[in-house]
Amino acid sequence: MHIAFLLIGVLLLMWLVMSAPVGIRTIKRIFRVHAPAEKMRAALHPFGSDFTWNGAVSAVEKHSADSGKMITSHADRKGSFIERDFALYQSDNDLEWMVWFTSDTSLDQSFWRHHRMETKLLAVSPHETEIEISETDSYNGIAFLIFRYFSIRRMALKLKIWGEQGTYQSGGLFERPSTQIVMAVLSALLLWPVFGLTGQGFLLSAALTLIVGLHELGHIAAFRIMGQRTARMIFIPILGGIALGGRPYDRHFEIGFSALMGAGFSAFLTALLMWSHPLIAEMNTKLIADCVVVFALMGALFNLGNLIPVWKFDGGQVLRQVFRTPYAQALCAFLLLGWLMAIGHIIGLPANMLIISGAIFSLLSVFTSKGGIKPKTPLTPMNNNERAAILAAFVAVFSIHCSVLVWSAGILFA
Repeated sequence: MHIAFLLIGVLLLMWLVMSAPVGIRTIKRIFRVHAPAEKMRAALHPFGSDFTWNGAVSAVEKHSADSGKMITSHADRKGSFIERDFALYQSDNDLEWMVWFTSDTSLDQSFWRHHRMETKLLAVSPHETEIEISETDSYNGIAFLIFRYFSIRRMALKLKIWGEQGTYQSGGLFERPSTQIVMAVLSALLLWPVFGLTGQGFLLSAALTLIVGLHELGHIAAFRIMGQRTARMIFIPILGGIALGGRPYDRHFEIGFSALMGAGFSAFLTALLMWSHPLIAEMNTKLIADCVVVFALMGALFNLGNLIPVWKFDGGQVLRQVFRTPYAQALCAFLLLGWLMAIGHIIGLPANMLIISGAIFSLLSVFTSKGGIKPKTPLTPMNNNERAAILAAFVAVFSIHCSVLVWSAGILFA
């Protein structure tokens, strides 16, 4: 029963994070910098002489008094720098303006439809400036809203250091490996009460955190195989982790392969654990053998949970790339959900729990089916060989985790 409530709570939290209709929201940051208003205007105004102070924009081309083009330092899916045309709405005193992006070489214009960035400067004294930065956009799910909040907060901090000391500090505390280790430990501690505040409960929560890390490591390996030069992992307590690549996706095959490799990488480990268990048991090391079974069970459950046909989960992403029509996607989703429920029945889960879980997964799939970031131009489609390869790999990975789940549950709950 506790697991059922945990599952429902986590799924609702995921819906809130990924797809809840938050609507149009404005994030505002007001702070003071011990620097003249002219200096801060040069750093914040698109046509200012120091607009490239933080390296996010490498150059600005001025088209007219109220329009121009930003050449960013971020790579698009082909490796070129992303360029954005913008319109500028300027007040009479030159200390207030708003920027609206009218074109983007990487993203469809729908991404910028509701986006506005407003800046206001107030000269408190000849050597101190009050800055108000606000960013308005429409959000589905609170994840991107939270990201924007911390992004504008970080920018304000770095701008203050640049204005007062004349130096720019790249990176941040959150990206450091030490911070991610702390986040992983925090995640394990928050999960501890779910498994019971005992030594065994802590080992289970730590094992689940390790399983999350291995899963995201598979995604990172896929990014590198697909030619991305940089990739990193971010731990999110309770919810798990996120693997981020260094550029946008270029092909549908790349999306499917990268999404599948999380569970695919772990499939090798869980299969190895199942194969090695008899050897460990023969060595009369019952404690280690039991730990192997428990770890394999948790790994199989977690990765199967990621492979369910919810469109913003790994499984949904893979199926969406392989099957491009809604009817084929729906048929495959129901077949996969039926397969999962059959496995649940085999390992002895109650029928009411299976029905509730199936209903929750179906609703979550519907709620998360909309949205997503649309690229400027369509991605390169899969050919028949790539589609067959991804589908065969998906079936193999899914089958391995199902086999490990049935095997480990049979040992633990016999």
